[in-house]
Amino acid sequence: MLLLIACVNVNAATRERLSLDRSWLFHQGDVVESAIAGHGDSYSNAKAGNATGAAGNEYDDSDWRHLDLPHDWAVEGPFDPKANIAQGYRPRGIGWYRRYLRVDPADRGKHFELQFDAIATHATIWVNGNVVNRNWSGYNATYIDITPFLRYGDAMNTIAIRVDADAMEGWWYEGAGMYRHSWLVKRNPVHVVTDGVHATPRLVKDKQWSIPVEVTLNNSGKAASDVIVEVTLYDAAGRQVAQRTAPARVGVLANSTVQLPITVNNPAIWTLEKTNLYRVTTRVLQAGKAQDEVSLNTGFRTIRFDAAQGFFLNGVHVKLQGVCIHQDHAGVGVAVPDSVWEYRLRRLKELGVNAIRFSHNAPAAEVLDMVDRMGFVVMDENRNFNTSEDYMKQLEWMVKRDRHHPSVVLWSVFNEEPVQATEVGYEMARRMSAAVKALDDTRPVTAAMNGGFLTELNVSHAVDVVGANYQVPDYDRYHKAYPNKPFTSSEDTSAFMTRGEYKTVKEKNLIASYDDDAAPWGNTHRDAWEAIDKRPFVAGGFVWTGFDYRGEPTPNEWPSVSSVFGIMDLNGFPKTAYYIHQVQWIKDKPLIHIAPHWNWKQGDKVRVMVMANVERIQLLLNGRALGEQKVDPYRMNNFDVAFEPGKLEAIGYRGGKEVVRTAVETTGAPVSLELVPDRAQLNGDGRDALPVTVRALDAQGRAVPLADNEVTFAVTGGGRSIGHGNGDPNSHEDEKGATRRLFNGLAQLIVQTNYDAKDAVMISATAPGLQAARVTIPVKPVAAEPFVAPADAPLTFVRSWRIAPDGDTRPDPNQKLASFDMNTWGWGSPPMRAAAGSKYHLYRASFTPRKNLADGTGRIRFASLKGKAEIWLNGALVGKKDSYAAAPLDVALPAGDGKREINVLIEAEAGQGGGIEGNVTIEPAR
Repeated sequence: MLLLIACVNVNAATRERLSLDRSWLFHQGDVVESAIAGHGDSYSNAKAGNATGAAGNEYDDSDWRHLDLPHDWAVEGPFDPKANIAQGYRPRGIGWYRRYLRVDPADRGKHFELQFDAIATHATIWVNGNVVNRNWSGYNATYIDITPFLRYGDAMNTIAIRVDADAMEGWWYEGAGMYRHSWLVKRNPVHVVTDGVHATPRLVKDKQWSIPVEVTLNNSGKAASDVIVEVTLYDAAGRQVAQRTAPARVGVLANSTVQLPITVNNPAIWTLEKTNLYRVTTRVLQAGKAQDEVSLNTGFRTIRFDAAQGFFLNGVHVKLQGVCIHQDHAGVGVAVPDSVWEYRLRRLKELGVNAIRFSHNAPAAEVLDMVDRMGFVVMDENRNFNTSEDYMKQLEWMVKRDRHHPSVVLWSVFNEEPVQATEVGYEMARRMSAAVKALDDTRPVTAAMNGGFLTELNVSHAVDVVGANYQVPDYDRYHKAYPNKPFTSSEDTSAFMTRGEYKTVKEKNLIASYDDDAAPWGNTHRDAWEAIDKRPFVAGGFVWTGFDYRGEPTPNEWPSVSSVFGIMDLNGFPKTAYYIHQVQWIKDKPLIHIAPHWNWKQGDKVRVMVMANVERIQLLLNGRALGEQKVDPYRMNNFDVAFEPGKLEAIGYRGGKEVVRTAVETTGAPVSLELVPDRAQLNGDGRDALPVTVRALDAQGRAVPLADNEVTFAVTGGGRSIGHGNGDPNSHEDEKGATRRLFNGLAQLIVQTNYDAKDAVMISATAPGLQAARVTIPVKPVAAEPFVAPADAPLTFVRSWRIAPDGDTRPDPNQKLASFDMNTWGWGSPPMRAAAGSKYHLYRASFTPRKNLADGTGRIRFASLKGKAEIWLNGALVGKKDSYAAAPLDVALPAGDGKREINVLIEAEAGQGGGIEGNVTIEPAR
């Protein structure tokens, strides 16, 4: 029989956080049941645990698709010109997920919590036929106490989730389905609640710091408990720095909060360059034995937004060199593996980004952990501007989950709301700001306003830092009107570029990458940064956007299916904007870049843009000097050059000496393919994934910038392809298929290891007329994180029974019971044991066998029947048991369709009770 847990290095005495990503069943499309009619069905439908259809316990999901999470079904589907442009012309719709759990009887009394990190978009969740949660956002996590609903032993538990992805929260691609991780958390009755440790450091004076730790406990047990709460602080090397304990009493089914302030002298400071992270570990002890343990990272740093000089981190001025990013990536939609997120963040770090605005929603928890380690500051943004109860819970969840992260320096309550300039907007923002401050008063609150901050009463009066989306003409005007109010660009630029294109072709929806084109409300990359950088009072900016994203293909429409705002494309391949910002934002090493490529026609007049962070540059063509210019740090440097094949070089000088050089060359036709993995190795844990760059080379091994060959992939060994892309905003290729065309010389394949992989991942790429490429990526066997063991679709359990009144006269087992009679017969589930005294006991239930058991090969299995027994099915006697002693019984299930009615008549031995003493299941023949 199936075991619940397969786990590694788990301390069973405290808590177990088990991945629930494996082995889900999925059905795309709604599952519509017949209308409920009649007395019996109406009565039953209103009772606990009696959900019908795909939400119910015994629904036949045997033909559903098996998959692992994270999962985005929208990215798997075709493009449809009739679908929503904002969603990238991807149909979304309704989907269902189901999964099964077996809980060990030894765990009875533990506290069980389901955690879904995000489901796009609206989700209704059932456990064992009970609605346990309805969630109204695709961006917040859901924590569900399922302890009261659980069955133990061989009686399976059913999780069913209906996802409504037709519901929209944004005007960009939002994906569809269970696209982040899921978890089962098992804890002792007295435990720390999820997100229940508040540990945000504060500077007291000089180098003395305090962490006013607050711990919230819960007791799901049956008796009040006296415990000791112990909080220990460890530095990055694992050395204990401080410890504090405090007693607590936690009532039955109640919460209790404990304060444990910790003083720390002269800690290592968290900075963008040295991300010193400390570990706060909280333990709950009872009679000296650990009952629960939870750890989180935090960091010691100070932040300040100054109205005149901008942002200060640890007292040092830092200009925010930021980007806004959405959460989808080529090939995988919003179901982005954690390791691909690490790749995206690494690309931003290499660009010179020091600040990220996760727009317009809270990111995955794992992403913020990476941000803490890699050294960015973050604007953490709420999705829905609404002060009603459901939406305030979303805001409060974000703050509780994220307040320990040193990277978070701003809470944003909204983005671009039409009521931002009104009293209504002010009152809503005032309440949301107060809710944030009640949970964390160490960071300022902002809101991303696209106007309206100069009216008499508006949102800017309710926040600590004014965030302006675009509004460059009003930067100075606002600062003059409110010189004491801190101010930042919360969103800027909105410029257009198609990667690798250097001629705008409107009829093909292609936009040249010279940074000349921007949205009417925005500015070019160069103009936007110049406006920010030259104004000390502007704390910094957040470019719209760091990466292209699906949907919102402004200024284009069909056939364009993704945006062209990005500094990089959907794969993380750089555009010209990447190099513009890199030379502006990185000062500690000399940089120089040339745009465009050098594959043109003889005599073409080519605009050459040189981007550098040095003092002077010189341009050479085939060794011949074309000119020298002083570097313009804002506008960049441009030359008009008559094309001739060969090498175009740019040389950078400081103090009259050459410090950096780069070149582009004319290539030949492509002759071979090349595969370039982002990393040298993969972990065989089933989660690790990496991007592989695919490109075409000429006979001299140079990348061909205009290659557009169609490439076929094959992945074997310890991994698989999970998607691919090429950055073409007009491509309608299947992102999960076997082929992808190169776009301006590049494509990207994403491979992921299989669970428990030991073999290397072998990738081949072929294209007609080109030499194939092959690469082998070693796989390091690693222990999987603790997980809930996969579960196949279970047997059909016959659970809900009617129980006739006991008597000494043999009843008619097929007697009629009026559909409106809910009281003459009782109700029960196995085990159902009748007390001694009456001779006959009658039980009735109905069930619909799974398709694979309804063809005459199924069996009705009684784990234990006590007393002589007759088994009647749809009015016909199908089995008998002739002994009084408790024993199992196995009865053939006749072939048939639809619902069956089963009646079990028990004749008890004189002076003995009788009944159905174990599970009743419909199983395959053994």
